Amino acid sequence: MARMHTRRKGQSGSRRPSTLQTPEWLDKEKNAEWVENKVVELAKAGNTPSMIGMLLRDQYGVPLVKVITGKKILDIITENNLERQVPEDLRNMIAKAAKMRRHLEENKKDFVSKRGLQLIESKIHRLSKYYRKKHVLSADWKYSPDQAAVLLR
Repeated sequence: MARMHTRRKGQSGSRRPSTLQTPEWLDKEKNAEWVENKVVELAKAGNTPSMIGMLLRDQYGVPLVKVITGKKILDIITENNLERQVPEDLRNMIAKAAKMRRHLEENKKDFVSKRGLQLIESKIHRLSKYYRKKHVLSADWKYSPDQAAVLLR
């Protein structure tokens, strides 16, 4: 898939496991209930869904949560009422825009970063419009740079 504001291709990402079956090398004690409890525990510790997936993969040897439990990490978090107000991808873009605004306060002549901020904020508006349409965000939710610090909590 191409990048949104360029004519270039996007960066390649990591590969998912090739089979969608529970691997035979996975410990027998790591059943669906154990994985769900671990996801809830990590979510209560304040980790994002992508961070939970990486922690389960790297520290506990769980390749894919959906294969073992039949549910996605975000579904497990939602069932236990631990989801955040703002989705993770939108929150990351808002954090990036806030960081870039702080940079521009110190470096007013950095026109490349000013253009980058415009591109990031247009992505934020596009993504928030999608989430409002899908009823993930409330219909009156609106991004404003002044309220970005409040959203990041």
